[in-house]
Amino acid sequence: MSPEEILAQYGPREAMEYDVVIAGAGPAGLATAIRLKQLDPDLSVVVLEKGSEPGAHILSGAVMDPRALTELLSDWKSQGAPLEQPVSGDEVLFLSAHGTRRVPQMLIPDVLHNHGNYVVALGAVVRWMAQQAEALGVEIFPGFAAAEVLYDEQGAVRGLATGNMGIGKDGLPHEGFQLGMELAAKYTVFAEGARGHLGKQVIARYDLARGRDPQSYAIGIKELWELDAARARPGLVVHTAGWPMDEHTYGGGFFYHLAGNLAALGFVTGLDYQNPWTSPFEEMQRWKTHPAIRQYLEGGKRVGYGARAITAGGLNALPRLVFPGGALVGCEAGTLNAARIKGSHAAIKTGMLAAEAIAAALKAGRAHDELTAYPEAFEHSWLYEELKRSRNFKVWFKQGNSVGALMTGIEHWLLPRLGIKSPPWTRHNRKPDHMRLHAASQVEPIRYPRPDGVLTFDRLASVFLSNTNHEENQPSHLTLKDPSVPVAVNLAVYAGPESRYCPAGVYEFVDDGTGGERLQINAQNCVHCKTCDIKDPTQNIVWVAPEGGGGPNYAGM
Repeated sequence: MSPEEILAQYGPREAMEYDVVIAGAGPAGLATAIRLKQLDPDLSVVVLEKGSEPGAHILSGAVMDPRALTELLSDWKSQGAPLEQPVSGDEVLFLSAHGTRRVPQMLIPDVLHNHGNYVVALGAVVRWMAQQAEALGVEIFPGFAAAEVLYDEQGAVRGLATGNMGIGKDGLPHEGFQLGMELAAKYTVFAEGARGHLGKQVIARYDLARGRDPQSYAIGIKELWELDAARARPGLVVHTAGWPMDEHTYGGGFFYHLAGNLAALGFVTGLDYQNPWTSPFEEMQRWKTHPAIRQYLEGGKRVGYGARAITAGGLNALPRLVFPGGALVGCEAGTLNAARIKGSHAAIKTGMLAAEAIAAALKAGRAHDELTAYPEAFEHSWLYEELKRSRNFKVWFKQGNSVGALMTGIEHWLLPRLGIKSPPWTRHNRKPDHMRLHAASQVEPIRYPRPDGVLTFDRLASVFLSNTNHEENQPSHLTLKDPSVPVAVNLAVYAGPESRYCPAGVYEFVDDGTGGERLQINAQNCVHCKTCDIKDPTQNIVWVAPEGGGGPNYAGM
């Protein structure tokens, strides 16, 4: 049965009314909710979170700039916010296959200086923010995935509906079936993170990206390690460029030393890569074998794993932030500063700005219109100035890593020392990431080494550490517009890149029993990174929300 048929037979859905409904209990969504209740305690505000609890699906490096958090909750230190490990030092390394070049401290670009910032587990920060929101009277519904955008007769967003529970793989309701709820709102805020599946629909419906650069993405693969105490250096922040990436593949590593002999490390690969044989997961495993990284890991133990897409297009790729009835905030819009490798401060700030516009509109008796005060305030904010300075960062790397490194040095080291805050030039990207793959026949395959089970690992062992779980008897949330395309096009032309770009082993080409191959989708492995929705060269894969509560359950990430 289709969702429409289920609703016709089992409806109507229970409906609840709020002043504001927010999709996503990440930094942006929670900041929106907190600021709304600070401005008007009487507002009714609800946050939907598809994870089992706030923070369950949150994945970031992370080095956090506390500026926006301080503006939102000035007493965060006394209230026990888990920003406990200040950055003690920065290192920037250029790696080759056999060596390391350390950038002298005086030449490190300003965007990579982290004095005053904190090494954090962002999931813990989000859980703490959720507690602050609930203390103010915000309702948070964990385990309820926002699955549908609701529209009024004039075409404005009027709220969200949660997904149905208890639908079997055959599409039919089974024992335990529960119809989703409608949450009507005067304003709806989309805070789902990078490539949010509802935000994607809203951007298309209202043509919010018209006149903007296509968004550019990367995938971050992250691991959490317990280090040998003798190798731990709490507060040290290490960034690497170069190996194992080739000149025309954007990528880099991070190694953040937390307190308690823990380290958060990972590798970011630009999803504009051209070689279809590339495997971001395998590149991460290779990166760990470099002596500059291995030195910290020997004698340690891997205790966590995850992956998440990152919006990296910057200011030139930001869609219009508002539409009739709602707004986009945080990484849903793409406000991460790729040059600084930071997004949580931007998410919090945009959530605050959106909340201030909403509160003013509600006070004036408005509803379901465009919150023009939000983008106007954004354009006069310190965040806008920060993103303006970094607007060219990712575009330069599309011309090669040498050009990207050179221009990063010019724009973020030389120009500030000449008294020039923002580059006087603007570069544009015209080609979306999924259109950049070469045919497999045009490039040499990449042969990755086998994992050793000590320093390097396979996908399935990694997914196990993410605590990923989905109810198996449900329709696949990884849908295909045309089931013939994976074999007829992706496999035939690009050698099946989905079997390599997925960091969780979701996609496999297997024997179809007739001498050919078919695509097998292991949806239960999905860590909700959204890479397939972004990188599929035919844009045939569409990620939709599974039953609420499914997916990873990250701990300490």
